[in-house]
Amino acid sequence: MEKRKENLIGWAFVLPALLVFLAFIVFPFVASLLLSLTEWNFLSGLKGIKWVGAENFARLLTDERFFYGLRNTAIYTIFTVPTSILFSLGLAYLLNSKVYCMKSLRMAFFIPYISSMVALAAVFSFLFRSDGIVNNILRSMGVAEPPQWMVDPEMSKIPIILLLFWTAIGYELIIYMAALQNVPRELYEASALDGATGLNQFIHVTFPLISPTTFYLLVVRMITAIKVFSAVNIMSLGTANNGITSIVAQIYSNAFNKYEFGYASAEAVVLFVILLAITGFQFWGQKKWVHY
Repeated sequence: MEKRKENLIGWAFVLPALLVFLAFIVFPFVASLLLSLTEWNFLSGLKGIKWVGAENFARLLTDERFFYGLRNTAIYTIFTVPTSILFSLGLAYLLNSKVYCMKSLRMAFFIPYISSMVALAAVFSFLFRSDGIVNNILRSMGVAEPPQWMVDPEMSKIPIILLLFWTAIGYELIIYMAALQNVPRELYEASALDGATGLNQFIHVTFPLISPTTFYLLVVRMITAIKVFSAVNIMSLGTANNGITSIVAQIYSNAFNKYEFGYASAEAVVLFVILLAITGFQFWGQKKWVHY
């Protein structure tokens, strides 16, 4: 009887979180899987759902805009995740030592991470517009015709990449600094007695001990970069062209602009499979370089 009472108390504490998980994770996931096999305009109501099987997935194979979204998302991920992690690691290593105004510098780098992405995207749009601050600086340096950052399909990726890079640094910096402070000082002293220099200590002592943190950041930042939406949507004013559109922007456009919820759900399922495959590969590969 006492054990049953304890179980009921445990379920009472777990129930609110479980209900939230079922309502906002499990139910939307199952609904998206089912909708991906249908053709449905939200405005037609539930009676308008039409079963089409795998037609939506077959349509994806010939949708050029979908593949543009995949390509651009891959570019954003490749150019922001490794670079931001390496930069944050170097910065954390520097700030972990005695640096003037260290707390202020930490705060300065962390503020973009906790700031609104909508506001930051609006600021970057202003900076990189044709008559913005960036182009004015380039003109003052003698560049007669500075790039049309937000017009050129290829150049328009650069402001988005810089924004994603800038907002990622704060979080990665704090995580790395916490990891560096947990590295035992005795290991540095022992390696110094063996003649290890600063670089050798970093390669053979610091990096192996913080490799779990690096692995965590790779997984989290990879997922975040692949799901990029706000930066693309705001900087393109909701009209992302093939040059900057992302896969999530495509899903949003098809669902809430064209009301093709079945097709958008099929895209979401493909995105889920891609994220699952990449994360699974990372967990498989971490056995070769992560030291616990």
